[in-house]
Amino acid sequence: MNNVKVLNKWANAHTYFSVDLVRMALGVFLFIKGVSFITNAQYLGDLLAPIDKTEGGMYGMFIMHYVATAHFLGGIMIVFGLLTRWAIIAQLPILIGAVVLNFMGEMHSQNLFLSLLTLSICLFFLVYGSGKNSADYYFKMQE
Repeated sequence: MNNVKVLNKWANAHTYFSVDLVRMALGVFLFIKGVSFITNAQYLGDLLAPIDKTEGGMYGMFIMHYVATAHFLGGIMIVFGLLTRWAIIAQLPILIGAVVLNFMGEMHSQNLFLSLLTLSICLFFLVYGSGKNSADYYFKMQE
């Protein structure tokens, strides 16, 4: 807990509006991906086909629901800066899986680049936090 307070103090001392815009853009991107996966479940199923080799596809169905929901809700939370670190922690297994998935099945260089870029931005905000222009900062100042 003490490490989080130290990181928050450092981030609030070095906050810039452009960094908050990048956080908001990341949230919008994840939200749009979540909506895309919800509306086009067959595409997500095709992406997860190399993983789902089990009988009945129970793991694939669980992963499909987790990915779509985490992107959808996590994107909203990241846009507003509400529990940003927790939302990003929920995104990390998905993004690491997206990178690994490119090596398991057919290689899509554009998907690999997008996954690596999103993963690196998420790792940055995992350390940086949500910044001053966020709901977390607003609620902290209300205490």
